[in-house]
Amino acid sequence: QVQVVESGGGLVQAGGSLRLSCVASGSIIRVNAMGWYRQGPGKERELVATDGSTTNYADSVKGRFTISRDNAKNTVYLEMSSLRPEDTAVYYCNAVVMYKRGTYLYNGDYWGQGTQVTVSS
Repeated sequence: QVQVVESGGGLVQAGGSLRLSCVASGSIIRVNAMGWYRQGPGKERELVATDGSTTNYADSVKGRFTISRDNAKNTVYLEMSSLRPEDTAVYYCNAVVMYKRGTYLYNGDYWGQGTQVTVSS
């Protein structure tokens, strides 16, 4: 199967920076896309940034966050700068992959367990 694990969250003051990392592992044949989503207190999960055939950012993070991938390591990063208290959320990594099980190939959509980012004012 496929596992997705995030790291790099923490507590930071407003205006500061953090870097999140996410690794997808398992019987992966190809990673089609990876991205970051977040869920703030009392809010629904929302897209932050994705990288696949195109790169997309939420309007609220454009110019402050940068998504990048290391395809050789099935890893995606999220560089976050000029952080604001409203960026406080659990950040989830998503990977859309093709994987092998037995003699068959499957497409799957996998989520990590989330990493907490807290921005203090």
